[in-house]
Amino acid sequence: MSDRPRLLPLLGTPRHGSRDAMTCLYRCGNACEHPVPNTSDNAYFGDVVNAEVSRRGVVRAGVVGALVLGFSGAAAGALAGAAPAAAAPVPPVPPAGQAAAAGRRPGSGALSFKPIPPNTLDTFVVPNGYDHAVIIRWGDPVVPGAPDFNLRRQTAAAQAKQFGYNNDFVGVLPLDKRGRRALLVVNHEYTNEDLMFPGFTSQDALSVEQVKVAMAAHGMSVVEIERVAGTGQWQVVDSGRRPYNRRVDALSSKFELTGPAAGSSFLKTAADPKGRTVIGTLNNCAGGVTPWGTVLSGEENFNQYFVGGDAAPESEKARLARYGISTTARYPSGSRKWDRAAERFDLAKHPNEANRHGWVVEIDPFDPESRPRKHTALGRFKHEGANVIVARSGHVVAYMGDDERFDYLYKFVSDKKFMKGDSWVARKHNLTLLESGTLYVARLDQTSAEEIDGSGTLPSDGAFNGRGRWIKLVSGNRSYVDGMTAAEVLTFTRFAGDKVGATKMDRPEDVEPSLLTGKVYVALTNNSARGVGSNPAPDEANPRAANRHGQILELVEDRGDNTSDTFRWSLPIVCGDPADPSTYFAGYDKTKVSPISCPDNVAFDATGNLWISTDGNALGSNDGLFATATEGPERGHLKQFLTVPVGAETCGPFITEDNRSVFVAVQHPGEITGATVDNPASTWPDGDYAKPGVVVTWRLDGGPVGS
Repeated sequence: MSDRPRLLPLLGTPRHGSRDAMTCLYRCGNACEHPVPNTSDNAYFGDVVNAEVSRRGVVRAGVVGALVLGFSGAAAGALAGAAPAAAAPVPPVPPAGQAAAAGRRPGSGALSFKPIPPNTLDTFVVPNGYDHAVIIRWGDPVVPGAPDFNLRRQTAAAQAKQFGYNNDFVGVLPLDKRGRRALLVVNHEYTNEDLMFPGFTSQDALSVEQVKVAMAAHGMSVVEIERVAGTGQWQVVDSGRRPYNRRVDALSSKFELTGPAAGSSFLKTAADPKGRTVIGTLNNCAGGVTPWGTVLSGEENFNQYFVGGDAAPESEKARLARYGISTTARYPSGSRKWDRAAERFDLAKHPNEANRHGWVVEIDPFDPESRPRKHTALGRFKHEGANVIVARSGHVVAYMGDDERFDYLYKFVSDKKFMKGDSWVARKHNLTLLESGTLYVARLDQTSAEEIDGSGTLPSDGAFNGRGRWIKLVSGNRSYVDGMTAAEVLTFTRFAGDKVGATKMDRPEDVEPSLLTGKVYVALTNNSARGVGSNPAPDEANPRAANRHGQILELVEDRGDNTSDTFRWSLPIVCGDPADPSTYFAGYDKTKVSPISCPDNVAFDATGNLWISTDGNALGSNDGLFATATEGPERGHLKQFLTVPVGAETCGPFITEDNRSVFVAVQHPGEITGATVDNPASTWPDGDYAKPGVVVTWRLDGGPVGS
């Protein structure tokens, strides 16, 4: 594979950051070309009571912790993700471990790698002293017996056994205590038929079989992997039974609905009169690994898959529109027209089908016979993902973001407590934790509204911060929102957030708690509509008008209790070119900081460093992965660790507990207007045409990555 720069096709119109028009079309159905779905006039910011706390003190107090899963010797028994007993090939209930962070504290070591420069190379670039390898790519076999991939003879039956398209979330769950084998769990967010099918001209020209191929390429994959000769490299296990390997998709996989909204009138259809079984999962974006060894997956831009909203019942049109579904055209611009292959996607005939998507999905990778579940207790919106921490009380807390311009941050607190131990009884109990609890939405208060002018200039005390509160929406079957039942709050959660005055954010994507400190970090990707026209003006948490570069938000729950209903917040990083005065890097010398734009996902390594992946770099270079120390003199010293090929987005990431391996998903390489399979804008990773894939990076000397 050549490292030489390639001449690129002419870029299409940029939308989010510098995201190409082709990505906007296939990823989210051109969301930015449509009106902002949140038209509420809620006064979401208020004065802070007892606001004597110094904002400088708040931002300086923040220390990012480590969200890690164990892979090193004795530590592997105390994983956030569970490891099944090695003796049983497919244990029906594998033992669960405890939080990896128990008894540990965040470190303050500086990052030792030399940052790579921004670039537009059509290759995967890592620092000197590191190497990388593709673990798996689109079309590779997953289920035993899967046929070899044939680009020109694709079938739905074959794709249902092969690795899907456009991998996003990456989770790695160990299978043994020596860290030699693991399960790789990956989301497949969306498909791009331009880059999948030779000779593609339009959705109308696709055969029904090709539509079904695309449906089968969505969903999730579970793949057994093994470490290579004691290094930080990993590869797919290609021998033996591979009993854990599994594909779930949007074509035929069945999902169980749980929680208070399951069985409600909003979720019943002619094919499912009980409202408890859904076919397929759509647009699965980010996710998380639970302390009991399952994976959570967020259904995000599900709206683009449905047609017939113009003929839906009038009583449902406002609800559909709030979730970005067109109610004025049968086939909105860019429609996938999946109704040709499955009638359930026609809202004129099945108006409730859209309500059955937009949930958090839980899958048990250790039990390939188990049915994945959609948890209604966590609310319905455009989920980027969900990440769980066990609070001091024993209740589990899940943090979530609604990835839309001017939508909200959420938190779920379980009714039941996490049961410690590796017994089957404990794991069976823990598998029910997300079925009942209390759902909250965030309201962030500001202290210096008069100083926020949209330029990104810091307030007079040198920090963006304030206090906030979690507003209760529903608890169990009891609604706390006037005029809405519990089932309505959970099915139409955006309306509930509107009613209670939640804070309108700049596209809250990945939301992850540190397992070491309990602090929560939010990637606010960007919002080019902020302060434009009649849209909401900048505020202290979203301080720039026409925000192209995004920011990182830190939440510190009061009393260090993740079940608290109040918190402090700050912006430790305001992204962009360090030479731009509107950027901020925790007060670090900006002449030494790597430029970063459009943060999308975050992760934490074992020493407490914060890793940030990007989507739609608006600074003109390829997307990448960045890291920064989070306390001590190097706090805020952001350094670029890798870049992905032309047109691609950096997804994941995942860092093993021994800090020897960094996993990322390279999504939509070569996704540039005008590109096709026969005339690709990228030839990564095999030199022929672009294929999404998962990559692992490691240090050549076997040492820990980063530091």
